[in-house]
Amino acid sequence: MKKSIVAATLSLLSTSLYAATLPADLNWQTNWDEPLFASSEAKFGGTFRTYMQSFPQTLRSVGPDSNSGLRYYILDETPGLLDRHPNTDAWIPALANEWALTGDNKTVYFKLNPKAKWSDDKPVTADDFVFMLKFYRSKDLVAPWYNEYYTNVVSDVQKIDAHTLMVVSKQEKNPEDLLETLGGLRPRPAHFYANPSKDENGDGIDDNYVRKYNFKAEPTTGAYYLDDIKKGKSVTFEHVGQDWWGYSNKYYQHRYNVEKIRINVIRDNDIAMKHFEKGDLDSFALVLPELWHDKSNGEPYQKGYIHKFWGYSQLPEGAGGLWMNVATPLLDDLNVRRGISYATDYDGMIEKITRGDYSRKPHALGTGHGKYDLPNAKAPEFNPEKAIRYFEAAGFDQIGPDGIRVNQQGQRLSFAITYAYAHHTPRIAYLKEQAKKAGLEYELKLVDGSSAFKFMLEKKHQLAFLDMSASTTPAYWEYFHSVNANRPQTNNFTNFSTPELDKLIMAYKNEFDMEKKYRYSQQIQQIVGDANVIVPGYMVPYIRMGYWRWLKFPTPAMTKKTETLFSSGGALGFGTFWIDPQVKKETEKALKSGKTFEPVTIIDDTYKL
Repeated sequence: MKKSIVAATLSLLSTSLYAATLPADLNWQTNWDEPLFASSEAKFGGTFRTYMQSFPQTLRSVGPDSNSGLRYYILDETPGLLDRHPNTDAWIPALANEWALTGDNKTVYFKLNPKAKWSDDKPVTADDFVFMLKFYRSKDLVAPWYNEYYTNVVSDVQKIDAHTLMVVSKQEKNPEDLLETLGGLRPRPAHFYANPSKDENGDGIDDNYVRKYNFKAEPTTGAYYLDDIKKGKSVTFEHVGQDWWGYSNKYYQHRYNVEKIRINVIRDNDIAMKHFEKGDLDSFALVLPELWHDKSNGEPYQKGYIHKFWGYSQLPEGAGGLWMNVATPLLDDLNVRRGISYATDYDGMIEKITRGDYSRKPHALGTGHGKYDLPNAKAPEFNPEKAIRYFEAAGFDQIGPDGIRVNQQGQRLSFAITYAYAHHTPRIAYLKEQAKKAGLEYELKLVDGSSAFKFMLEKKHQLAFLDMSASTTPAYWEYFHSVNANRPQTNNFTNFSTPELDKLIMAYKNEFDMEKKYRYSQQIQQIVGDANVIVPGYMVPYIRMGYWRWLKFPTPAMTKKTETLFSSGGALGFGTFWIDPQVKKETEKALKSGKTFEPVTIIDDTYKL
């Protein structure tokens, strides 16, 4: 016991005692020349009020049940070493002010912003990045994806001095891929987790990490820290203050302008909209066609108290649609899966239910990745006759009294679709009715928000109605490598894998030559498409919001990568909006007196394709 404690202590201290050597001939780079996308007119202050449909099962950003809820606020949207400009896509400073590549295609050096601090006022140092590697490799996290990634993708992190570090990739990569992989790394606060007495295996992490930190918020490098938690009811994020270190970086100036973000739990969207129209929430997403076209034309909109905004972006689209779990009975049959692909009427759903506002994904693994994408990909069309031929080939050649196909063993052609949000019910109900034309039954299985994602991670679903986020470079290992199949808490939602696919995925991950990498990506997409394990779904290349007139934003409001104009229950966004206190007082006074304003609808098509 004492020996392991001593070992753990020495392990934590070693980052300060030993440092790597800085090469003398490094060519340091930086970039302060990109255009700004925030507004100097922004004002600081006020509380932004929004909502989430379910309370997160954990405040951890890593480990069981962490891949949902408030993760964007806590980790994903905090500064990495570098960032990409949302319009030019050029590399710009974030936590690091400078970076240097060595020419070995594996190593990058970074110089941290010396003003960077954690929200508890501790300095951000190279030690936090060294600790990060130990943290993500620890089995105590119960996070196999992180264990694998930070072992097989990131080879090493070494401290040069307090504000200089060296990061090494496991594989050789071209400069862009190298910065994509290593520039996005985010530190973990070594001082927050240090507890050698509870670290018997000496890996630097508390052996009871999952339970101990389940609802314990760690310090952040971002502009907002988690200040108040009312379990099951609300969370409140508070701004670090106008002296936040990030404002020493020109790209963060005039962003993250509200003083607090309060997120209440409102489990029903219709009820949330009523709260919004009463003025209890500051904004409300109107992406859903029925909300934009039918339900946002009432009195507060016509009287100009609430404005409407429709803005287009050019974000890559991730994998998504109807995921089939091949580890469940019948779905291991390719003919059944092919039949499902032709019996699922996504195009009709887009036209009839979403008013034609949405678009169909050409491939189940997404689009918008340039040469990585399979050229001329096209989603399977709705074709009941073709679906029936595949179902009959799978042995479902009889029709039951209810119109659903059965095989000689009496098994019905029936599958449950698991989904997370009640507003998706009409869409899936439409798919259900159309599927009957091929003798296929869909059962609707609505599971509450974060619980639905946990259900899918544990591979308990038959079919999952799910879309995943996207990156500039497509990810395949997490979705289709065999090490993630039939294992809980991984993103292989289909449980599909083959030796050929494993080989291609690893070749894709390790390839340096970009033309070869593009070919591997296209081959992977071809195999996944031919396997019919995901019916390609829809995409929404825009945002639509309703907002009270006291909310202000830059002109133009959108960037190519804008995902949300205002902070929402699941994402912080670029934080370029602000609250105008004078306009808020004016509006509140007008509400009492009956004064009205001109109705306003803004269409920002700057980045409409």
